[in-house]
Amino acid sequence: MTRHRSNPEDSRHFRDWVNAAYDDLRAAKLLLEDNTLNNCTAFHCQQCVEKALKSFILCRTHQTVDGHNLTWLCRRAAGLDGSFKQWLSESATLNRYYIETRYPTDIPTEISDATVYRLYKLTEEMFYYVTDEVGLTDRLDDLDAY
Repeated sequence: MTRHRSNPEDSRHFRDWVNAAYDDLRAAKLLLEDNTLNNCTAFHCQQCVEKALKSFILCRTHQTVDGHNLTWLCRRAAGLDGSFKQWLSESATLNRYYIETRYPTDIPTEISDATVYRLYKLTEEMFYYVTDEVGLTDRLDDLDAY
């Protein structure tokens, strides 16, 4: 169940969500360069997109949303701006890495170097798309100031 919390003060906190997403993007890049922790890289990719989508929704609706399902978040964003429909398939791809990369399972999740690189590039594209939509692409160097 996803809850919505509305608070007029919340809308200005969308920058905090962008900053948190940017931290995950940078963590994913460092892990990608390390080339040994593909599961952790994939998890940070999923987290980056989740937080970026939540920042967009918060910016547009003044509501924070709970939940981790990227496809649901992307559909919600598409309801606010139809251009987000282009990311539905990609959000579904990244969605599977929320649980599978964090917990041991009977069948371990093996993520190849090629797959994790593709996930990172996809995450980067989605992150910059969202930051452009909320008007922060040109201010990424200043994000730590928020």
